[in-house]
Parts: sequence; structure tokens; C-alpha cells
Amino acid sequence: MNSETALPPILKQLTVENLLLMVAAIAAARILAATLKVGFTWLAEKTPPRWRIRILGWMPIARLTVVLATTAFIVSLLIVPSWQNVVGLMAGTGLVLSFALKDYGSCLLAGAVTIFERTYQPGDWVEIKGAYGEVRSVGLRAVRLVTLDDTEVIVPHSAIWASPIHNATSSSHTVLCVAEFFLHPDHDGLLVKEHLREVAVTSPLWLPGSDVVITVEEQPWGTKYRLKAYARDSREQKTFTTDLTLRSKTIFRELSIRPALAPMAVTL
Repeated sequence: MNSETALPPILKQLTVENLLLMVAAIAAARILAATLKVGFTWLAEKTPPRWRIRILGWMPIARLTVVLATTAFIVSLLIVPSWQNVVGLMAGTGLVLSFALKDYGSCLLAGAVTIFERTYQPGDWVEIKGAYGEVRSVGLRAVRLVTLDDTEVIVPHSAIWASPIHNATSSSHTVLCVAEFFLHPDHDGLLVKEHLREVAVTSPLWLPGSDVVITVEEQPWGTKYRLKAYARDSREQKTFTTDLTLRSKTIFRELSIRPALAPMAVTL
């Protein structure tokens, strides 16, 4: 065959030296990624809440950079560097992911989109497919949530293609909490509203200067109140809601306000 028409070589000759370099690169990448996770987490826990979310937000980007750099280094050891080879490698990888690893490839693509668009970041409180919790880490394939009951939930990133993502904090260290009350309709509503607001602003877990909103909805069986206030730290949301509920119940008892009666079953 004429040397001028021969195809350029694609793969380099695999040597023991290159094999050792690849193994060392993978090991170093895993160690560096783990170190970044520990370092970012430690630094975030030592800073004020308003800085914690910002610091944790850079962790997925830093870990992704390590993965991409390691992949590029390994590819340079295997592939002869040329534009044609790079394009061919990317096309071949895309076909493999599309057919043999369709679901896994979808998760990887969704993970890259999530990291660059910052759909959710470490420290955010999100709800995905019915699971609500704090984002602890964002990997290439899945996101790890820890619920209010301290249960870890691992959700593949591909969930963003088919289901809505509810982000309660959106890179903020605080979160809106809602405490609901159901009272007998025979009471002074304005007095109740005044006391509910006082309960919120005097709580040590309330975010100073934030809005306190109280909504009222009249039902056939009673009056429904919703006390909305911001917790000073998103991790204290359950404790804050509990504090609002217990202290409000004490106020209602002092004012002799009865709870609403359960609606009677309707007989047809």
C-alpha cells in the first residue's frame, strides 16, 4: 500500500511505562478528589453559614476538573495526538455511551449539565422524586441527599430530564419554614395573628430582619393559619418549625383558644 494513502496510526504502542503512568494517574486522581471533598467540607463547616454554600458550590467543579484532566492525560498516553484521532475517539465514545451504556451515559451528561448550570449544589435543600434533603455531594453520575431523618438518598442525575427539581434554598444558607395551625373559628383572628408574629420574631432560630408572613384560610371545620418565617440556617429548619409550633400552642392555651374539630364524616 502506498504510504501516502495509508491511514495515520491511532493507538500508541502500550508500554509498561505508560501502563504504570495510567495506574498512577488514576490513583492520584482518586486521592486528590477525596482530598478535595474532605477539604471543601472542612472549610465550609468552619465558616459562617452564608459562606458555607458558596464554598461547597465549588467542590463539584474542582472534582470535575480533576476527572477531565486525568482523562485527558490517559488519552494522551493511548492515542496519537491529531485532530482526526480526537474527533474519531469522541465519536466512538458517544456511540458506545448511546447504545451499550445508554442510561449511564445519560447520567453522565445530566451530571455535566447540572454542574455547569448549578441546578443544585452541595448545601442546597432540594426535593427530587419525592426525596427531600440536603445535597451533600454532586458526583458525575448521581447526587447524594441526606434527609431530615438522616437517611442518605442517592438520585441519578438523569432525573432532571423527566421530573421537576424543587430547590428550597437555591445557594442560600437560609430557608423558608411553614408552621400550620388549625383553630376553632370562634376566636379573635387579629389577636392570633399578632401573637403568631411575636412567636416568630422572638425565636432564637429566626433570621433577623427577614419577613414574617401569616396567611389565614377559613374552612367549614375551622380556621387554618400558616406562619411563614425564615430560619437563620437551613439545617435548623425542622428545629425552627418545632419551636414555632410548641410556643404557639402555649399561647393558644393561655388565650383559651380551642383547636379546630375534625370534620364530621358525611353520610350520603
